[in-house]
Amino acid sequence: MINGIVRKRVPLVHCITNYVTVNDVANAILACGGSPIMSDDIDEVSQIASISNALVINIGTLNKRTIASMIQAGIAANNKNIPVVLDPVGAGASQLRNETVKTLLEQVKFAVIRGNLSEVSFIAGLNVSTRGVDSAEQDSANDAVEVAKNVARKCGCVVAITGAVDVISDGERVAKISNGVAAMSKITGTGCMLSGVIGAYAGAVEDKFCAVVQAVASMGIAGELSYEKYAQIGTGSLHIGIIDALSKIDDAVIEQRGKIDYEK
Repeated sequence: MINGIVRKRVPLVHCITNYVTVNDVANAILACGGSPIMSDDIDEVSQIASISNALVINIGTLNKRTIASMIQAGIAANNKNIPVVLDPVGAGASQLRNETVKTLLEQVKFAVIRGNLSEVSFIAGLNVSTRGVDSAEQDSANDAVEVAKNVARKCGCVVAITGAVDVISDGERVAKISNGVAAMSKITGTGCMLSGVIGAYAGAVEDKFCAVVQAVASMGIAGELSYEKYAQIGTGSLHIGIIDALSKIDDAVIEQRGKIDYEK
């Protein structure tokens, strides 16, 4: 049902994302039923954010110009009660990223935070060993469920920690999702694409926890479907196949293939 709502409402998703994956993010949003607009100039971000259904902020390729735009767009979205998604790429890896995440959390109210365990552990105030933009093996000792619940309560939002098993929490409810394939980690941008898809779902559905659960499951299933078709060809085809699969996924596919466990 949620997937159908997204496709029916065609939410406008404003993205301030990194230049490595901007095209992939836009195509993923289109594939899942949304409408992307990629804008990061400070002279227009407030206007664009104000007319959008969701704002996605991704700190993957930070610079001082876009940091100011992120803050301004976030404040504008907050003023219009538009959900804002944070993808804290590489949080814990550098002083600039760390300070930017802290500033964003101080000045912008986020509806969703999506990152790997290292990135979200940094927000939780835990010591982390981030390897660039990837989660560090040393951080796997942190309990993803507790980290997600902690940050969700601390920030008053839904938190998605993505990995071999994805964990989503709003501080009370918890869902674990086991969809996806390991080969997705060999493609640049699958996390960024997911954050864009989450933006589309959050912009169309009132219950953000349910929206994020469905978005994460959809992306995982898309990875599985692509892998089944293109695993023997290579990661380039797998990459394009994920976008193809996202464009075809509906509620029936999610119902059939979704590996979603809700904690009681």
